[in-house]
Amino acid sequence: MKRKIVVAVTGASGSIYAKLLLDKLQQLQSQIAEVGIVMSDNAKQVWEFELDDATHGNYPFKYYAKKDFMAPFASGSAKFDTMVVVPCSMGTMGRIASGVSDDLITRAADVILKERRKLILVARDTPLNLIHIRNMATVTEAGGIICPAIPSYYSKPQTIEELAMTVVNRVIDLIGLENDSYRWEGI
Repeated sequence: MKRKIVVAVTGASGSIYAKLLLDKLQQLQSQIAEVGIVMSDNAKQVWEFELDDATHGNYPFKYYAKKDFMAPFASGSAKFDTMVVVPCSMGTMGRIASGVSDDLITRAADVILKERRKLILVARDTPLNLIHIRNMATVTEAGGIICPAIPSYYSKPQTIEELAMTVVNRVIDLIGLENDSYRWEGI
């Protein structure tokens, strides 16, 4: 079964994770039926600042405005099976945890949770306060997956991109796509 995936990008630091995920989804298109992208205004600004480029609008996927409640994934009947919020700001996570659907990102997350589909939040903030931790618990109890943007080192990454890719490969695994990536074999 080919996946229908929503990728939401918020204004948290960590645009590299969104870029590498979209790059990887392009490579894995044979496993994907559709990808919809929604970005906050801050996400675009942070992407351009952190990555020194404006390629966020250049992917071969359909883009939706953050207030476009007519987007297909604003309804469960469109059968999008997975949503990844990458990077996920603590403000967005708080709105998702509270059920506040004030834009397309939070509405789509609400739909994914109510339909018991896969919601992956790539949380990108540190340190965490008790409110963040409680919001993570609430999202988890509702069926979401918190995947902190914490890279692994056992693959011995040599560049920032390779390091960030350890998180993205984990997200790809959580989505359920076949992916050739480093696998722990033990010592």
